[in-house]
Amino acid sequence: MQSQWDVNSLLDTLAADLQSRVDPAETAMIGIYTGGVWIARELHQRLGIQIPLGVLDISFYRDDYSRAGLHPVVRASQIPFDLEGRHLILVDDILYTGRTIRAALNEIFDYGRPKQVILAVLADRGLKELPICPDAAALRLRTDPQDYLKLRGPEPLCLELVRQKGENTA
Repeated sequence: MQSQWDVNSLLDTLAADLQSRVDPAETAMIGIYTGGVWIARELHQRLGIQIPLGVLDISFYRDDYSRAGLHPVVRASQIPFDLEGRHLILVDDILYTGRTIRAALNEIFDYGRPKQVILAVLADRGLKELPICPDAAALRLRTDPQDYLKLRGPEPLCLELVRQKGENTA
């Protein structure tokens, strides 16, 4: 079984949730490669954030790449603003185990100490290994570990869930 969602509607939901927490002149935003950057670009524009968008590659900060047999493609992180004392929105596409967010926070704190970090995700799968929860999520699901949730893009953005055996309803 396969499900798809209208990403534009999800982005509208996420932007509306964040709107009251954002001062466009004072808040910065960082997207996590790759899907988080796609989502962050859209949110950055919808929220009218004036500080240039930052992008983060957490490859060197992951604790599970070697265990999973993955060989990451490393890109340079680009943080075009001072993080010290800044209100920050950290954006990722899909929250799964929490390990990506843990790695992102470790890297962010290597750049400086923000005053506040708001975590925004397009979708929360509900299967965490670490105690990390989003402040804003456009979609909250309860998926099985063998299910596959993927954001495809960048143009057009498409969020798909492919359920394996033992299908559940989202």
